[in-house]
Formats: sequence, C-alpha cells, structure tokens
Amino acid sequence: MRIALAVNGSVHTLDVEPRASLLDALRDGVGLTGAKLGCERGECGTCTVLVRGRPIYSCLALACESQHVPIETIEGLANPPEQLHPIQRAFVAADALQCGFCTPGQILSATALLRDNPRPTDAEIKRAMAGNLCRCGTYPKIRKAIQAVTRASPRPSGRPAVRPSE
Repeated sequence: MRIALAVNGSVHTLDVEPRASLLDALRDGVGLTGAKLGCERGECGTCTVLVRGRPIYSCLALACESQHVPIETIEGLANPPEQLHPIQRAFVAADALQCGFCTPGQILSATALLRDNPRPTDAEIKRAMAGNLCRCGTYPKIRKAIQAVTRASPRPSGRPAVRPSE
C-alpha cells in the first residue's frame, strides 16, 4: 500500500506492506537508521521516535497508521542539521553514552520530557526515561545530562528549555 509519512518536516511517500512497522518504514523506506531494532516487543526503547511530540516504540506502531502526523527522529532533532541539539550536546558532555545503541531513543525521550516539563525532578526524569533501557548502565550520566539542560540557561516563565525543531 502507498502511504505518506511526515518525518522531520518532510513528507515521504512509500510503498509498504500493510503489516510494516513504522520502524521498518523509517529505516528501509526513508533511510533514517537512528531508531534501532532491539527487542521487537516494546520493552527496550531503542526504536523510540516522537509522534505528535510523544515518545513511542516505532517497532509496535504500524506505518500505515502513522500517516499525516508529525514524526520526529534523531536525525531531525538538530536544527540546523550541522549543529547538535542542546540535549545531544549534554549527552556528549556528561559522557551519557557508551555503545550508543540506545542513545537516539534516550535522547528523544528526554526531549519529549523537557518540552513538557522544563524543570523535572530526578524522580520525574527516572519515570520518563523508564521505557528506555541502556545495556551499558549509564543511567546516572543520562540523568545528569538531562539535568544539565534544565540548568543551561535562564528562560522566561512558561518557555520550555528544549524547543521543538523548526
């Protein structure tokens, strides 16, 4: 079937099997390989992307049901593309990645959290990140990176620390 996916501000028309996952469509159809195939059961978070600004497991979402809604992947987070997003810079500075397999999903979940809650508590960070597993165990550094973004710069009241990419 022919579908249209709105990914990172561009529309991509693809021919996919009706049972194709959003992850498969992004990786094989659009060529965006930042989201990884991990468990295929929605338990690890390596396939996390943002749909309508919310983190989802793209391995569990059907591509055909993801049409005409804004989808963000790790490849579209930086704006402009050659400049890292603040949360990406914070992950590097805090050494919050080791093998890097889970990093795109971790960063996208953190982005969604900070858009909704620019000053999360440690408990709120742990809760928001609970759906993303890290095989290397860098959880304290991941929390440190998220906390660093919340402290990075003064913001006017009601303005999120991390803004959606334009």
